[in-house]
Order: sequence, then structure tokens, then C-alpha cells
Amino acid sequence: METIFQVEQHKEILSSVATIISVDSNCLETKLTQICALLKQEIKTYDWVGFYFAKQNTKTLHLKAFSGIPTDHTVIPFGKGICGQVAISNKNFVVDDVHAQDNYISCNIDVKSEIVIPLFLNNENIGQIDIDSNTINAFNESDVILLEKINEKISNYMLSNKLSINIS
Repeated sequence: METIFQVEQHKEILSSVATIISVDSNCLETKLTQICALLKQEIKTYDWVGFYFAKQNTKTLHLKAFSGIPTDHTVIPFGKGICGQVAISNKNFVVDDVHAQDNYISCNIDVKSEIVIPLFLNNENIGQIDIDSNTINAFNESDVILLEKINEKISNYMLSNKLSINIS
């Protein structure tokens, strides 16, 4: 259940995301990087925030924007790790304790929990937002709702501006 603080904080974050998206001069990847930085700064349990995008012909995810400690996992095969599983399932995945997951890719030894929310464009899973936390059980339904709304804003922006992510 969301607290009044979370509801207000999430309203402010969504307003800031809308502002980031509305700035005409920035490319999509810059906007995504700014959103990552905003989330990491505003939510104390978000220690790493990133956007991965799918390259369907190679069945891989590619890191396009992030905030936090750099990761070696810039390309992830579909099915591998939490992100790779979401690329196949098209469903949200909240992991309370990453050490209890058999198919987990460790990006940082301090990570205790993870949340991955798919990003849909025209009903196709084109990518996802991935958040790691150094706190066990860091995520709840409130986080799911916030991240779904952020992904929806990004998707709507991409649709209205006929944008895609360049994955080379």
C-alpha cells in the first residue's frame, strides 16, 4: 500500500518525467539518461537505473541509458537473467532477494533486489526499465505502478514522434 509520501513523491517524479520528455532539444537517449538519474536521485532505494532495448533479430537486449555504477552487462541475451526473462515473458518481474534466483546476472555484489518492467510500443515489448537496489525487498506495488506509468509516457512520446532506438 502506498503511503501519502509515496503518492506525492510519485506525482512529482511523473511531473518531472513529463518535463524531461517535453524538452525538444534532447534526443531520446539523453531523455532516458535524465530519467534514470532522476529516479536514482529521488528514490533512495534505487541504486542503479537503466533502460535496455531489444534487438529482435539477435534476441539480445542492449543498454542504452543508465545511472549508477557502470556495468559489464551492456548486452544481455533473451532468457538470461531477470532482464532476459522479461524480454521473453513480457511481464513485470520483481525480485525481493536476487540471491534466491537461479537465473540472476550479478552486476554488482551489493545488489539485493531488482525490478524489471517491460516497455511496450504498439503492443510489442521493445525494451525495459531495470532497477537494482542494495536493499532487500526494496520494491512493492507502488514501484510497479510508477515504473509502468513512466514507461507509458516514454512509449507515448516515441509513438507521437515516430521515434525508435538505434541499436547497432
